[in-house]
Amino acid sequence: MFFTKRRATAALVAGAAAGALLLSGCSGNAGGSADSSADGPSFVYITSDPIGQNEFLKSGKTGIEKVAKDNDGTAKTFESKDEANRRSNLESAVAQQPKVIVMLGFQFGDMAKEFATQYPDQKFLLIDTTVENAPKNLYQATFREQEPSYLLGYEAGLLTKTNTVGSVLSLDIPLLKKYSGGFDEGAKAAKADVKTVAPQIIGGDNPFADTARAKEQAIAFAGTGADQVFAVGAAANGGIFDAAKEKNFFAYGVDANQCQMAPGNVVDGTVKAVDKVVETVVGEIIDGKSAADATSSFGLKEQGMSIVSLSDGAKDSGCVVMEHADVLKKVTEVRDQIVAGTVKVTDPTK
Repeated sequence: MFFTKRRATAALVAGAAAGALLLSGCSGNAGGSADSSADGPSFVYITSDPIGQNEFLKSGKTGIEKVAKDNDGTAKTFESKDEANRRSNLESAVAQQPKVIVMLGFQFGDMAKEFATQYPDQKFLLIDTTVENAPKNLYQATFREQEPSYLLGYEAGLLTKTNTVGSVLSLDIPLLKKYSGGFDEGAKAAKADVKTVAPQIIGGDNPFADTARAKEQAIAFAGTGADQVFAVGAAANGGIFDAAKEKNFFAYGVDANQCQMAPGNVVDGTVKAVDKVVETVVGEIIDGKSAADATSSFGLKEQGMSIVSLSDGAKDSGCVVMEHADVLKKVTEVRDQIVAGTVKVTDPTK
């Protein structure tokens, strides 16, 4: 399920992740490859954290391997676990002189600018955050997380029985507020008198993966009376879903289909198509587009983001909203209005 500055990164604790949201289990430098021809172009993908079961990070690996296959080249993935490891992975990637180095995660912000400045002949792509005054060889792409979040909020506004909705976030940071802000705005658009509760923050040493702490915070949040809760906790969402079952409220997931993690309690979720971003922007780099002209913002219109109920395979998703045809019909209409530009969702970071 969402900034930058190395000082901020350090404060988020080693292993924290986002934006969108990130995290879960495994090693340091780990290489995976999609191999076609040793003579073709090479591509490197670096994660902010171990991939584990994190669908957000998995999607980037899928994208870079697809790019390599389409260009008869090779792809290598480096998984990071902390700031020092991200730096060493970047150093290793630069030494290989690939066609493009892709970095996923807000934690790379300052580091990406530093390396792009130091190596002006190397093309870099930074996904999920931006830096000011970026050098010309640093391409940047972000998501409009508020748009699919608005759709989920719209569902919540139509489905709430207590007339109270809200979000549980890993951290109180601008990126994650795009999720909670969009959710609140959508809920109020669906029903003007809906009460939106200030987000509950998971926090702690591992806010993106600590399921026990996430459950505690979600149970506390249930005390506000919110019966529709947006779980913006990345790998910690399992704890929020456990709380939903225990306290009998409905939850919404992030980054991929999480409905089957708690059947009957997860209504829907956002989908962040990192693979689509990688394929699009790396393709533009290969075609010679400048960083200024390349696609830099992905939302519903660019199919960089969506929601589970409006994606392929929705019928088998296990999402609660699939039982509400009237809600799906209305949300589809709202999605089309956002794509057409007739409904504009506020970006709380601007």
